[in-house]
Amino acid sequence: MHARFSAVTKAYDVRGTTPDQLDASLALAFGRAYAREVGVAGGGGAVVVGHDMRDTSPELAGAIADGVRAEGGDVVMVGFASTDMLYAASGRLDLPGVMVTASHNPAGYNGFKVCRAGARPIGFDTGLSAIAEVASELLDEPAPEPRGTLTERDFLSEYADLVVGLAPVSGRRLTVAVDAGNGMAGHTARAVLDQLDVDVLPLYFELDGTFPNHEANPLDASTLVDLQAAVREHGADLGLAFDGDADRCFVVDERGEPVSPSAITALIGARYLAAQPGATILHNAICSKAVPEIVAERGGTAVRTPVGHSLIKAEMARTGAVFGGEHSGHFYFRDFYLADSGMLAALHVMGALAESDRPVSALMAEFERYAASGEVNSTVADASAVIEELAQAYADHPQDRLDGLTVTGPDWWFNVRASNTEPLLRLNVEGDDEQVMARVRDEALAVIGK
Repeated sequence: MHARFSAVTKAYDVRGTTPDQLDASLALAFGRAYAREVGVAGGGGAVVVGHDMRDTSPELAGAIADGVRAEGGDVVMVGFASTDMLYAASGRLDLPGVMVTASHNPAGYNGFKVCRAGARPIGFDTGLSAIAEVASELLDEPAPEPRGTLTERDFLSEYADLVVGLAPVSGRRLTVAVDAGNGMAGHTARAVLDQLDVDVLPLYFELDGTFPNHEANPLDASTLVDLQAAVREHGADLGLAFDGDADRCFVVDERGEPVSPSAITALIGARYLAAQPGATILHNAICSKAVPEIVAERGGTAVRTPVGHSLIKAEMARTGAVFGGEHSGHFYFRDFYLADSGMLAALHVMGALAESDRPVSALMAEFERYAASGEVNSTVADASAVIEELAQAYADHPQDRLDGLTVTGPDWWFNVRASNTEPLLRLNVEGDDEQVMARVRDEALAVIGK
């Protein structure tokens, strides 16, 4: 693989800084290789392409489209899109898809998320590395003149109709503060929420890939401050925060307090089990143990999975699960082509709230059972060696290696896993109460710190 591609090809997508790592020449070669991988080269069909609001995204999307067309494939360009809107277009049109986005990364980054027809995922081991290998060979080769066609299509209203149809909201009228972070929810949220009986308090809906107000990364608590203030000031029923490509959604309650994505997973899982008794619900390895408990109590089957969208989508297909949640704020839906959608998750939360006469804090109380540390990142030279040291330090406790290392105690558990992209070890700890969690967190960090 060419050094330029090895630097930017990750486990689930292509991502790097622009223009030094990602530029139009790399995107052109990627588009050509992608056309071959998904079978549209030589006139074998079409690819749908969308992009986010970053300054470099239109050029990169255009270069990918040129690469596909140079191989004889056709392109349906949907323009500005959230990642879940691109998945919806791939599913509804039954076409392979490319989304140009760097999600929550800072302004200097960009990237490509890709899927096969029907929004089926492509990860490193299921086609992405093969695309990068072929693209490496094409990088310095002049591309043929485009032979395929280019069609522009506005898919926004179809996307909005699809998600509202899957999770209708009815009941009392809600006031909802929405922080788009100058990301793609500024394009999609209004189209969706205008169909609902809600009052919207919009924050940072202007598309701006320089992120002038704050990074579009709700996992960072500092980016929620403006949303929390707006909820409190205006007496909103809840607040929604989306990341840059709007495939993740985070919730704050009427007090402005963040709601755990694990609790959202349990809530949405409970809604599906009420409608489809006995259904299977997925949860990843760092979700709260409250999730499988609640699924079991409501007659469902809980299946624990590794972190990562390609793995979760494959497991959904294998198990027939109706829904899956990750503690990072990704939520996956069988009736949404097995894909993740922050907007669809938001609609489920609003639907549950509108049907209830309780505030969000009371609605979620039954799903928030334990004390969690949140993700604690440590910079380490050798993540694998540190994980083995932790395994030895806790050798007398049950352990598993489904995703990193999970150690379980009588009233606590922790998971530690290496980052795919940075020299970091990610620790998540949960205890039956705050004191237990803090003790185990500090003990584990002491081993990591050695």
